[in-house]
Amino acid sequence: MKLSNQTWAFIPARSGSKSIKNKNLLKLNGIHLIGHSILFAKKLKKISKVVFSSDSKKYLKIAKKYNCDETTLRKKSLAKDNTEDIEVFYDYVMQLIIKKKVLPKYFLHLRPTTPIRTVSNFKKEYKLFLKNEKKYSSLRSVFELSETSYKSMRVINNKLCSLLKRDFDMDKLNKPRQNFPATYVANGELDLIKTENILKKKLNGKKVLPFITSGFNSDIDNMNDFKKVFFYLNKDYK
Repeated sequence: MKLSNQTWAFIPARSGSKSIKNKNLLKLNGIHLIGHSILFAKKLKKISKVVFSSDSKKYLKIAKKYNCDETTLRKKSLAKDNTEDIEVFYDYVMQLIIKKKVLPKYFLHLRPTTPIRTVSNFKKEYKLFLKNEKKYSSLRSVFELSETSYKSMRVINNKLCSLLKRDFDMDKLNKPRQNFPATYVANGELDLIKTENILKKKLNGKKVLPFITSGFNSDIDNMNDFKKVFFYLNKDYK
């Protein structure tokens, strides 16, 4: 299948959330979380279309108020707690194929729960990915954890155990952080995905290019995270 040389922003937002009810509709400085992602995507010159996906007609109506280019109502079966992102992307792409619509070459995956992004970061990310896209299956934005995951622990038989292997010797984890490799976690800020991956029912693939971000991490999972982002935007973050 021939793909157009375009990049579309895709913003998925389901209505159900157990950590915070209607989390995607929370407002920061008078703007819904879904609005922050839509408005950001509209600023990007490299983005040909901004698509918003939700199982809620109310969410779609709000998305339209932020001048989203396209809204798509997904099935309730694709809005469960255990629904994976690839299922949502694949269903949307297949709908376009059935309708014989054009498909973009890339998708920019924007999660509403990471509302703070910069255009300059996107430009760097986009340039980096296009330069290396033949070598990589996708790009994910990540940030370095302040404490390496190599020092993390689990509990087995009521005893502390290493996370990476079954080792109960905790003295090995008492070494300085600098003795361990740095570890990273995805922050949902800016992810670039190839449509050809989606057609194979893959999202990121096995050769993922990291885009390491720094500064404040605005990923919102619970109310404490939301308060931190609120205070940060209002210059009260410490």
